[in-house]
Amino acid sequence: MFSNFPIAEALKRNIAQKGYLRPTPIQDQVIPLILEGKDVIGIANTGTGKTGAFLIPLINKVHNNSTQKVLIIAPTRELALQIEEECNALSKSMNIFTVATIGGASIYAQTSALRRSPHFVVGTPGRLKDLLENRKLNLYVFNNIVLDEVDRMMDMGFINDIKFLLAKLPTNRQSLFFSATIPAQVAPLMQTFLKNPLTISVKTQETAEAVEQNVIKLNGRNKIDVLHDLLAQDDLKKVLVFGRTKWGMEKLAKILLQRGFRVAAIHGNKSQGQRQRALEQFKNSQLQVLVATDVASRGLDIDNVTHVINYDQPASYEDYIHRIGRTGRADKRGIALTFID
Repeated sequence: MFSNFPIAEALKRNIAQKGYLRPTPIQDQVIPLILEGKDVIGIANTGTGKTGAFLIPLINKVHNNSTQKVLIIAPTRELALQIEEECNALSKSMNIFTVATIGGASIYAQTSALRRSPHFVVGTPGRLKDLLENRKLNLYVFNNIVLDEVDRMMDMGFINDIKFLLAKLPTNRQSLFFSATIPAQVAPLMQTFLKNPLTISVKTQETAEAVEQNVIKLNGRNKIDVLHDLLAQDDLKKVLVFGRTKWGMEKLAKILLQRGFRVAAIHGNKSQGQRQRALEQFKNSQLQVLVATDVASRGLDIDNVTHVINYDQPASYEDYIHRIGRTGRADKRGIALTFID
């Protein structure tokens, strides 16, 4: 139980208010180690509660000593905003200030927020580098650093940005490293980044047991018509549809909209505001369908997604695992359907 951890009462109240009853396996193993000040490598899939695993002990650390500063680096804007939201909820009424620094949002607003010397800065590598180069951010003040979804950062080509940022940090710090897999090019980075780290792995299996996986054979039928017929079924209440290209997903969303479905698209060509609005509407069930490229498959934590549909087949097995991991979360059943010709 969370009540057994040696953490502040205010933090325990916020955890209870979030409705978290008992720690997930990664939280159970990682929180005590971070509270002890250890460097940690956490190997865990998205949806296992890893955000809480690092935020809870770090919020407690800042609560006990307000000179502590935390830098969290995440691969995508969506994940950075989700971490910021979670941090705000868990640190409510604790006089802890958090700011997200991401591309696609006003750098001026972020600069002015940084002047307030926040305890937590959550950012994407590109924007953090911009702020650093423009002398709006001093990384030397951060004595706690979290790299989240490191494998995803490697996939997105951020390795040099990460090395650049890490070189600006103080040597005396607590470093935490979370990834679903440990690609070969990450090993040297870990050696320079971490001091005597403890590795915790809770990757029990690649795919969630709660996800039923099926294929839909098109057999020459029109793909959009097949999708239309599926979405017209009553049990497809909250559906994520994944495709390969930004252009293709934008076109698909427009066609579905014309056919009367409540739908929006998120992909790299959308502004941050548009992406956030679509996500909020989908979370609140104002939309039945969210059409997305793989940028959205990482780290998105949306409750009660009933179905994931692979409209276009994913580029890799790992992308497939990430996509279908958006359903079947938090003890709910989910269904993943993949279109094949």
